[in-house]
Amino acid sequence: MFKRLLIANRGEIAVRIIRACQELGIETVAVYSDVDVNALHVQLADQAYHIGPADAVKSYLNMDAIIMAAKATKAEAIHPGYGFLSENADFADKVTNAGLKFVGPSAEIIRQVGDKDAARAAMKAAGLPMTVGSPPINSNQHACQLAAEIGYPVILKPISGGGGKSMYVANNNDELLQALNKVDVERSAFYLETYISEARHIEVQIMADNYGNILHLGERECSLQRRNQKILEESPSSVLTPVMRETVGNMAIRAAKSIFYTNVGTVEFLLDVKTGNFYFMEINPRIQVEHAVTEMVTGVDLVRRQIRIAAGEPLNKKQVDIEFHGHAIECRINAEDPNMSFRPSPGFIDFYHAPGGPRVRVDSGVCAGQTVQEHYDPMIAKVIAHGRTRGDAIMIMRRALAEFRLSGIKTNISFHKQILNNSHFCSGNIDTQFINKRMTPDTTTECELEKEDKKYYTFQE
Repeated sequence: MFKRLLIANRGEIAVRIIRACQELGIETVAVYSDVDVNALHVQLADQAYHIGPADAVKSYLNMDAIIMAAKATKAEAIHPGYGFLSENADFADKVTNAGLKFVGPSAEIIRQVGDKDAARAAMKAAGLPMTVGSPPINSNQHACQLAAEIGYPVILKPISGGGGKSMYVANNNDELLQALNKVDVERSAFYLETYISEARHIEVQIMADNYGNILHLGERECSLQRRNQKILEESPSSVLTPVMRETVGNMAIRAAKSIFYTNVGTVEFLLDVKTGNFYFMEINPRIQVEHAVTEMVTGVDLVRRQIRIAAGEPLNKKQVDIEFHGHAIECRINAEDPNMSFRPSPGFIDFYHAPGGPRVRVDSGVCAGQTVQEHYDPMIAKVIAHGRTRGDAIMIMRRALAEFRLSGIKTNISFHKQILNNSHFCSGNIDTQFINKRMTPDTTTECELEKEDKKYYTFQE
């Protein structure tokens, strides 16, 4: 096992990795920009190393500075977290070439899954179902020709990158041209794909060691999205039958085996609500923001497992050993104002009280007396509730959010409360367009939630 590990990240995920390392007896090194000198991850790490000036985002993207910090502090491994350099194959190469361990898949795998065109080709060869896609677009005229061949509606996507950014749905030529005007298809590679109007976003957590052992840890439902950005996730999905669950889990393992995947990752699918068919979307070669819901229902610590795999340890479980208990929901708490079109709300936090009590977990990167910086992603915390059933988890999350006290900045807590009180959400009637179609607040009682649980709940309590 490593003696010292550097975290090439900040905020909530850096704190999460520090805690996992402490439990494994590993010393941690934090890196920070000028604006993060007093950040929580800097305070909790054993050492902290300054890597950049006030141009804060670029500091965490400075590969050479991060590797220099690892060398200077005698760290043996680097964990990239998510975002920033986590899916940068060049960074993984640089880490390895510097004689350090990269906590994640190899650079070769990151390149293969990061190029959506190459990833789709590999998954098609592995026999995974997928929607009709196009080759890279080279002009607006070319895009219109391809859309006509595929058939509307289509979705315009970047070939590399993730997180739901720079994606646009078009129902006709005019809408496609409007979308194309928002991106530069000559400088950045984009492609078109069939758009499924009634879909649920289902992703499967996988983990694989360096010896060919691969297993999955069930699915997460990530259909609640605003502008293609996930805001609430849960596990298990309320729509999957046991047969569907086994089917999508096996497809995820087949996808991972076909590219000799190692470490922790996620295979993402769209589920067509009308037909019940799954379609492969992408593979994310990193830990996900929503990994906590999987940890709550399986009891597997995914961050510790990432580190153990990187250190050369084999998986300590087989597929039959993975058990699922109850239901978990995660709400992403962002520094943004729901009453102002979710505009980011950076600023000084003058009071902060996180919820607690049985079956509530809070992963946070801030505390009272700190400033939420304007340079970074607005997510400041994640609240995770674990219940016996989905209805139980909803009630626990309602209670937890009512306890959350935070002042000095605006947050989206009130928006999450509306979702949790929405009758369609409570009944499991959700899809990727839920926020646009269904956000009419309602109040559903615990008794009504229990009735809904009995309709579909299949996991062990």
